[in-house]
Amino acid sequence: MFTILIPTWNNLEYLQLCIDSIVKNSKWKHQILIHINDGMDGTLDWVQSQGYQYTHSEQNIGICKAVNGLAIWADKDYIVYMNDDMYTCPDWDTHLAEAIQSVRTNCFMLSATMIEPNDTGNPCVVVKDFGRDIENFQETMLLKSYNQDDHQDWSGSAWPPTVVHRNYWHLVGGYSIEFSPGMSSDDDFAKKMWEAGCRIFRGIAKSKVYHFQTKSTGRIVKNDGRRQFLMKWGMNQSTFNRLYLRRGEKYKGPLEEPDKRTVDRELLRARWKIRLM
Repeated sequence: MFTILIPTWNNLEYLQLCIDSIVKNSKWKHQILIHINDGMDGTLDWVQSQGYQYTHSEQNIGICKAVNGLAIWADKDYIVYMNDDMYTCPDWDTHLAEAIQSVRTNCFMLSATMIEPNDTGNPCVVVKDFGRDIENFQETMLLKSYNQDDHQDWSGSAWPPTVVHRNYWHLVGGYSIEFSPGMSSDDDFAKKMWEAGCRIFRGIAKSKVYHFQTKSTGRIVKNDGRRQFLMKWGMNQSTFNRLYLRRGEKYKGPLEEPDKRTVDRELLRARWKIRLM
């Protein structure tokens, strides 16, 4: 059904848990492709011993280069990008597949809904603490209650796990390597999908994954993704998310073009901001 791209960076225990959850909680057998950054914590040996398809770099090359390299080997129609510190809940793939079948087009961007232990004010996330690291992960409790909430499908899909059709992944050129190691690369990919004509950015409430949060991003030297997005697209990420993607609002169907006068005012502010840089 899916080709799942997983970049990993010396997170062996989380990667093992992630893949185990995919194997036991999926309806279909998916193609799993792994990029191993460094891997000297035992990741490289373990992946080789399990027979998974993988690519490897001796240093951390970030998510953009990693997922682009993996996507070349995708042999399924739909590509899912997933973090290595995620645990897929039962039927996560079934609900995504049902959403794909309902849209009757290949031009879409869908996301599963993350369950996270920390409240960051993100309206697209379900906040429930089932463990902040693998040592205190409450898997049994998660499996009993992951679907006991009234969360609704939400607008503004861009965060992993994301699924797009393979043709559109390659049409927009995958993840932009100028955003390496990856800050703001999700929003940039969504903007490229918008420019390619996509108007379906839907988060699927019933498709759940547990996300431990920042198990890799907390260790990297971050790029200034917000500034890069502004310089590339001439608008702030907040403008794109609020006016175009309507991120966090209840999903009501394909998105319409935003109000031109409001966008023009926002773009004017963005141009002045760029001049002041």
